[in-house]
Amino acid sequence: MLKDIKGVGPRALTLLSKIGINTVDDLVCHYPFRYEFLVRGNLAETNDGDHIIIDGKIESSPILVRFKAGLNKMNFRLVTASGVVGVSIFNRAFLKSQLTVGTTVTVIGKFDKPKNVITASEIKMESLSNKVKIEPVYHLTSGLTNKNMALYINMALLSQSKEIHDSIPLKYQEKYNFSNKRMALNIVHNPPSKEKLKEAMIRLKYEELFEFMFKINYLKEENKKSNSGIARSIDKTKVEDFISKLPYELTKDQNTAVNTIIKDLESKSRMNRLLQGDVGSGKTIVSFIAMYANYLSGYQSALMAPTEILATQHFSNLKDIFKDYNLNMALLTGSTSKKEKDLIYEELKNGDIDIIVGTHALIQDDVTYHNLGLVITDEQHRFGVNQRANLQNKGQKPDTLYMSATPIPRTYALTIYGDMDVSTIKTRPKGRKKIKTVVKTNKEIKDVLEMMYEELKQGHQIYVIAPLIEESENSDLTNVNDLKEKMTLAFGSKYKIDLVHGKMASAAKELIMNEFLQNKVQILISTTVIEVGVDVPNATMMVIFNAERFGLSTLHQLRGRVGRSELQSSCILISDNDTKRLEIMENTNDGFEISEEDFKLRGHGDLFGTKQSGDMTFKIADLKADYKILLQAREDSLEYLLDKETDANKLRLIGTIIHS
Repeated sequence: MLKDIKGVGPRALTLLSKIGINTVDDLVCHYPFRYEFLVRGNLAETNDGDHIIIDGKIESSPILVRFKAGLNKMNFRLVTASGVVGVSIFNRAFLKSQLTVGTTVTVIGKFDKPKNVITASEIKMESLSNKVKIEPVYHLTSGLTNKNMALYINMALLSQSKEIHDSIPLKYQEKYNFSNKRMALNIVHNPPSKEKLKEAMIRLKYEELFEFMFKINYLKEENKKSNSGIARSIDKTKVEDFISKLPYELTKDQNTAVNTIIKDLESKSRMNRLLQGDVGSGKTIVSFIAMYANYLSGYQSALMAPTEILATQHFSNLKDIFKDYNLNMALLTGSTSKKEKDLIYEELKNGDIDIIVGTHALIQDDVTYHNLGLVITDEQHRFGVNQRANLQNKGQKPDTLYMSATPIPRTYALTIYGDMDVSTIKTRPKGRKKIKTVVKTNKEIKDVLEMMYEELKQGHQIYVIAPLIEESENSDLTNVNDLKEKMTLAFGSKYKIDLVHGKMASAAKELIMNEFLQNKVQILISTTVIEVGVDVPNATMMVIFNAERFGLSTLHQLRGRVGRSELQSSCILISDNDTKRLEIMENTNDGFEISEEDFKLRGHGDLFGTKQSGDMTFKIADLKADYKILLQAREDSLEYLLDKETDANKLRLIGTIIHS
């Protein structure tokens, strides 16, 4: 346990917990995010402003200068192999007694060539060896130093090795000539050379991807075992009648998806289908038609969304679409009162509810279904594998439909969702115009304000997006509070402005979103919380500040909040940096093309908005950079899973999946 590690007291436990380190495994797998390669520098070959690492002997006693507010600075001269240089270091007065004349030290810092002075960030009381010295640099929190982190990790490796689980079967360790996990961890945290570091990282990446693919493969195999599903008899005439009464005509791709899903529902095999489509392509109505067909067969449907806002929107749309039909529907989220929850639980159990919409509240232990026949998971990448499986296991082998507005690159989808049938909607609903996208710099802000004013004069509404909620230290990024002040100054006398962000309570967010929907608010300032939010057909413009801070897929998701009607919509990306990359957004509205570009540029992390989404969290692996390792891990993990011999490691891996 962490508390048993020498030097890890109550304060250290609290600090480690702040960065998600709660177990020995968390600690030893807290990998460096970069390394400093300490190689002896040469003053003559170093340019002005360059980072330099150099050793030498102290020639003069340090002179300490104290400033106000506890600041101090030390100056001394250092004799190096390539000449004498001045050294300055701030707020290290405690080192003065050690920095005596004749002492050999290593100085790391920025070289001011005209002044022949190094402003040091660090002074090490040792000389550099002729070998390259590699120092790990860790993500930390206030009160926790890099030195302390390295000490805790190394003490854990020495004293707690029994708690370190090695998930690579011996067969594959021998096949790839991998070292054991403890040795690999020791190398990653204490690299003896670049070559050894690379070998250890490949081994740890393989293990992480092996564990991940073992989990995916295990759940796929379990799904295959129970592949016999519900064979329904569906009254297609009623389904066609329902479609004909919709206020719009379905696109070719929507019709194809509907027909395929109905065939799946009629089949004896259990449906396991991914419905992916670009933002605004009309996936939701396809899922509603599927639920109606399921209802006609006498079964319940459950629609799970990642946020209360999205669940509430779906519920509202369902009530509107089915207002002339005799369907009983309910909404279940974390905000539902206990009295309402108890009633919903009872009605679900007796079969009085035909369609239930909600968040992860749908998979809680208290929820029992009468005859759940169809499970639909919206924005499915935002849920973990186990969350999706938990809902799927709530019924008597219900059919499952996953929806995603995040187009997934083909190679990636084949690896992660290889067992799913995929329906894709590419054609946009009739009447929808392409969203005009332009990149502007901060110097052109006057033009942007004039463009906004033109939209507002026509009675339209605008989203304004910022990457931050509050101003952070050393950051010049625009935040929502700053933007509200600026927008109020520009438009506040004529138009209502409000803001919404992720730190707000759900009820407060919902209230403001509803006011925006009703046009009581004309300018909504927001973070990416609106990425999956209510549809506002009257919103025709989106302005995104610091657009370089977002990945292309996230920008495309945000842009998809406008253009939800026949009105011409536009998106303005404001950035002084990375404008070449942002030009991709000007050139295409195709989410599939954008996702491929994003995958090439940034890897999987940004495809899903954040690396913390669902099960797509990796500590050392990267799906783009390590794709070949992923493919090998997929093949090996499946072979290992299907091998009839069962060892302790396999049982542990399966146990982790079952209990997670």
